[in-house]
Amino acid sequence: MNALSSYEHDIHAVDAGYVRPLLAAIHLIVEKGRVAIVDSGSNASVQPLLDALTALDLSPAAVDYLILTHIHLDHAGGAGSLMCLLPNARLLVHPRGVAHMLDPSRLVAGVTAVYGAAAVSRLYGEILPIAGHRIIAATHGLQVDLAGRELLCLDTPGHARHHISILDQRSASFFTGDIFGLSYRELDRDDRQFIFPTTTPVQFDPAAMHASIDLLLSHRPQVMYLTHYSQVRDVAAKAARLHELIDAHVGIARAAQAAGSQRQARIRAGLQELLLSETERFGCQLPTAQVLDIFATDLDLNAQGLAAWLDSPVG
Repeated sequence: MNALSSYEHDIHAVDAGYVRPLLAAIHLIVEKGRVAIVDSGSNASVQPLLDALTALDLSPAAVDYLILTHIHLDHAGGAGSLMCLLPNARLLVHPRGVAHMLDPSRLVAGVTAVYGAAAVSRLYGEILPIAGHRIIAATHGLQVDLAGRELLCLDTPGHARHHISILDQRSASFFTGDIFGLSYRELDRDDRQFIFPTTTPVQFDPAAMHASIDLLLSHRPQVMYLTHYSQVRDVAAKAARLHELIDAHVGIARAAQAAGSQRQARIRAGLQELLLSETERFGCQLPTAQVLDIFATDLDLNAQGLAAWLDSPVG
């Protein structure tokens, strides 16, 4: 897959250049020369995105909307810098995320608590605020018009309480951020695509995640576009497997609940065993070491998220 990949219905994926190739995608929806961008990536993603617009014979002035599925910085860290370069764009973000776009200091502090200051500086750089008059709160059911193409925003918590998914009515496809899991292209096999949940800290809620996946399926989508990474087909089967894997994650966390200081390590070990079992079941031909390398950070974050969930009111 190249840095810019194009799909049917004038949908395009840009590699965000985040950490490694094929980890995070920014999506462009193009209609009659107007553009909606879904997720911004980090500050390092700005130039690849501008290059993608140029490759598509589009200018920054053609962008009407920058839509954030949620405000985790691998999805939203570059939003402030990008909006400075998009003169006509409005930012759409979950109502819970509006204050953090106006003043990102609390958001940066929260991420720093998870990753550490050095990593946040290296991965994301300076997070810029966005003026209030350019922000639209993407309430549940909000529809926006992209040159006659309707985009529907739905509240889809479970991964985060500030998460939305966007239904593109024209293509019968959703842009799902992280609520529909992870599907890395390196694991594809015989035109089939691997799927695995993400339970990143600190707002994982399995009941809400199950409900959000069911909500997406109720719209009978043909395709899902994931931030990690891009187009996923065979949607109903993927959703069914995600439900099972979410329950497996919860079971692993519950089994380690009384492990004291070893709890998170035991959760991670259980998740690694689940991942390798799932890749074997799927028929993945990558060496075990490569699979574990691809998922190393995700396993760490999933374990952290599950540990935080156990300590939360919904855990």
